[in-house]
Amino acid sequence: MYSNSRNAAHAYANVGLETGVVAASPHQLIVMLFDGAQLAVRMAIKHINDGDLAKKSDAITKASNIILNGLCAALDPSQGGEIADQLGALYHYMNQRLMLANINNQSAPLEEVLGLLRELNDAWKQIDTPGRFASATHQSLAA
Repeated sequence: MYSNSRNAAHAYANVGLETGVVAASPHQLIVMLFDGAQLAVRMAIKHINDGDLAKKSDAITKASNIILNGLCAALDPSQGGEIADQLGALYHYMNQRLMLANINNQSAPLEEVLGLLRELNDAWKQIDTPGRFASATHQSLAA
């Protein structure tokens, strides 16, 4: 029936992720983006340590896409004001550090980005409800 159990498990995981995304609030989606970016950065560090440059590059690209096309793109400066602007600048800084790590094959910039992502994620998780800050800074996720 299934070609192999690995494909079936992967399909199951994708369905679970898609279901989680569909059911998630805008606040929860931001948490998921932070979690995904952190995982990608941790994988990039692992691949640098393992000497696997192709996988390192893929992981850094994934982290960059999550930060720029997820977190940064979800910001709404018209409603989030200065906080949204500062987060946008921080996301762009993190992306520059990711690119530096990729070009120079260095883990130190990745460790820095990972620390920043952890701090932001921890702060974001402490917000119990999507509230004013969440809806004002990342408004476009609600649409």
